[in-house]
Amino acid sequence: MTVYFIGAGPGAADLITLRGAEILSRCGTCLYAGSLVPAEMLEHCPSDAVLIDSARMPLADIVDHIATAHRAGHDVARLHSGDPSLYSAVAEQIRALDAIGIDHVIVPGVPAFAAAAASLGRELTVPGVGQSLLITRVSTLSTDMPDGETLAELAASRVTLALHLAAHRIEQVRADLLDHYGADCPCAVVAFASRGDEQIVRCTLADLAARTTEAGIVRTAVVFVGRVLAASGFPDSYLYSQARMTKVAGDGH
Repeated sequence: MTVYFIGAGPGAADLITLRGAEILSRCGTCLYAGSLVPAEMLEHCPSDAVLIDSARMPLADIVDHIATAHRAGHDVARLHSGDPSLYSAVAEQIRALDAIGIDHVIVPGVPAFAAAAASLGRELTVPGVGQSLLITRVSTLSTDMPDGETLAELAASRVTLALHLAAHRIEQVRADLLDHYGADCPCAVVAFASRGDEQIVRCTLADLAARTTEAGIVRTAVVFVGRVLAASGFPDSYLYSQARMTKVAGDGH
């Protein structure tokens, strides 16, 4: 018996991976966060699967349900929105499963920042403009940022930012970034990326807080900050250049 932590993707039911859907189709128990995972995704589950909404369930109860499925001989699909590698609380579940000897496997999914960038129609690494992406968040009452990882400290790098779980602190975001990125720095906020109720705000850093608040966006959003969002006139990459093709052809001889 195995627990599969499956990335359910950013919201659209058809953005689960083929691997994730196949595993989901053969698991006798599925635990999912009903507030984030689309109900249509559960259609991949066997008709007789035990479906458990974990949206308001503490960790101990989640582990108890998994242990019950283990005793019944069920493989378990643990559906998480986005990709399990980011802000998923998978680490603590894995620690609990290791303590009681239950095997587990992680199945990657489409992360929210990738879906949000797709909605914007933008590459986040543009030649000559930006080649780094810093994925982070802000401190909240529930989760503090570790020493050295406050937004104000990270902003000193001035690389492109993808901020998760930060829309409700958007004024703080603006204040922390303004001195490093400048008031005219392009920004974008994508809420509910890939879903039918998706919202997109494009603005400058100066207007970020006002525009986000005006749109009523307070959660389930990715905030991007960086010059790549409005990049133009940049050089073509070497990847598809004639110089590289000539070199590759020459190496072939």
